[in-house]
Amino acid sequence: MERPAWAPRSIDITVPSVSRIYDFYLGGSHNFEVDRDAARKAMEHLPGLPKIMQANRAFLRRAVRFAVDEGITQFLDIGSGIPTFGNVHEVARAAHPGARVVYVDHDPVAVAHSQAVLEENGDDTDVDVVAADLLKPRDILTSPQVERLIDLNRPVALLLVAILHFVDDADDPYRAVAELRDALAPGSLLVLTHASYEGIPLPPERAAGAVDVYKDIRNPLIMRSREAIARFFEGYDMVEPGLVPMPHWRPETAPEDEDPYAFSGFAGVGRTA
Repeated sequence: MERPAWAPRSIDITVPSVSRIYDFYLGGSHNFEVDRDAARKAMEHLPGLPKIMQANRAFLRRAVRFAVDEGITQFLDIGSGIPTFGNVHEVARAAHPGARVVYVDHDPVAVAHSQAVLEENGDDTDVDVVAADLLKPRDILTSPQVERLIDLNRPVALLLVAILHFVDDADDPYRAVAELRDALAPGSLLVLTHASYEGIPLPPERAAGAVDVYKDIRNPLIMRSREAIARFFEGYDMVEPGLVPMPHWRPETAPEDEDPYAFSGFAGVGRTA
């Protein structure tokens, strides 16, 4: 397989990557046949996966603009994947030119691709990427990139978008999210989406076939209930309309015009007191 110029030498392009599969669902170009093959296998069970990811991305854009409207201009995006088109720093900068963004991912594939994408942007000192794990908040918060770009004494938008469903309960994601919350200044926002069988317009046993594909590429997908997802917002005041299917969170177009798959899973924004 020929390695394109944007693919860093350090990554194995014969192994599927969750971040590149996501990029494929979004219609991006930072993916390989091995990723597309895994994506198509998952879509055999859950054909609406691209619609779910697009609804997720549309919610992310609305939430970033909401954060800027609330006066927040610094963003910590954990589990960021590959920041291809419509990414956080583009949306935030369009709303506020001086916005600062730190992308964080523990997947070497996502980090290497992110660095390559950011290098294409030239000498942009207000955006950076950190190789660190959500489950080790201290490593993220004390990283040179975060210390340089994020002032934790001022409100921050913490983005945990489509990431927590890759963390097993045995690894206690609730503890990590609480530790991050405790480091944030009052008025900070938690922006979160999470996969769930609730809302998927298919029987759970059929959708489970797509979950199995992720298990096969060593990235188990943990489907949680709305109640279990709401627990991540402990210590936050929910921003209206609360924890809802993605198209219902401050929509810019009529939700009834959305594809039925767009209502799979939940999205919400909470504010620290």
